Amino acid sequence: MDVNEIRNFLPHRYPFGLVDRVVELNEGESILAYKNVTINEPFFNGHFPEQPIMPGVLVIEAMAQATGLLGFKTMGEEPQPDTLYMLVAVNKARFKRKVVPGDQLMLHATIKKRKGMMWVFDAKATVDGKVAASAELMCAAKKED
Repeated sequence: MDVNEIRNFLPHRYPFGLVDRVVELNEGESILAYKNVTINEPFFNGHFPEQPIMPGVLVIEAMAQATGLLGFKTMGEEPQPDTLYMLVAVNKARFKRKVVPGDQLMLHATIKKRKGMMWVFDAKATVDGKVAASAELMCAAKKED
């Protein structure tokens, strides 16, 4: 999936679109995607100007966006205008190394379990084959009134 197809499934737009490409997707199982981290990211202006580091919460968000793509493709559906899929829990989060400009942040996620519109994923983000962050992410659908 390239960025144009990704935009059909995720509502996020600049500066919060954090998945650049999907490399591999096994519906009902797993996804491998990536985010190219560049010095042009707006968060580097303040985090931290002299030593730019991608905020950990945005690494988690990038993993969550990858899980959203996996969920939609697994269901074989496109997003509906009255339904929003949201990150509802982050468990067992660990940060192992910093993510800096020039890194390619690889986003790995597998479906741990699903019950109705509630999903649980095991996710990790790596750089050069080394774990930068990992977490168990829970996502759920919310219908707008």
